[in-house]
Amino acid sequence: MRNIKLIIEYDGTNYYGWQKQLHQKTIQETIENSIERITGEKVNIYGSGRTDRGVHATGQVANFFTESRIPSEKFKYAINSVLPKDIIISHSEEVDSTFHSRYSAKGKEYKYLIYNRETPSPILRNYAYYVPYELNFELMQEAAKDFIGTHDFAAFMSSGSSVKDTVRTIYDINLTRNNELIQLRVRGNGFLYNMVRIIVGTLVDIGIGKINSSCIPEILSSRDRQRAGHTAPPQGLYLEKVYY
Repeated sequence: MRNIKLIIEYDGTNYYGWQKQLHQKTIQETIENSIERITGEKVNIYGSGRTDRGVHATGQVANFFTESRIPSEKFKYAINSVLPKDIIISHSEEVDSTFHSRYSAKGKEYKYLIYNRETPSPILRNYAYYVPYELNFELMQEAAKDFIGTHDFAAFMSSGSSVKDTVRTIYDINLTRNNELIQLRVRGNGFLYNMVRIIVGTLVDIGIGKINSSCIPEILSSRDRQRAGHTAPPQGLYLEKVYY
């Protein structure tokens, strides 16, 4: 039995997230069905993590086990030939049988895009968070630095998660602006449910003056979700890279 690792790019607009759901179109099931078409095998693919409905990826990682003798580097071409155009396998390779895309991961990097101008963009409506209010970008930049380090991020996790350990380490967070487009990049050893989207929502609330820019340490120490900002929408979020 061979273990095949995939790196996957997808536009999450038309999917109900990564994980298989009954009677819903998902990324995971779409790829599994495509693998079955080319190998004749029913397989389970294991993703590095779930992405919600509408979230995108340029570096999602998954693996699956197969008896197929297709050369590992050719799997990407074979699977792509039957995948819809909004999902692409950018890399395929054979890895050790002990490799697991989720449990072997050491960290992840996400990108989040905010479109900040008076009127919305018809082009970016599915790919960035439209914020029509004037933002104090410098305050947002300064506040973002307070997330760096090892903290209990319970205040930045949506309800519905069964995770008991809410301590995570943020290695780097970077906020840049190019005219109307604001980009956040964040790299850490792991992320809680909706953690990046709540961080973004909190920074936006700081940018419009709803939350004091010096309050991030207090919010973290409170462990109270009600103290943090709103949850930014999914379409601005991109899983960029998984580290092993």
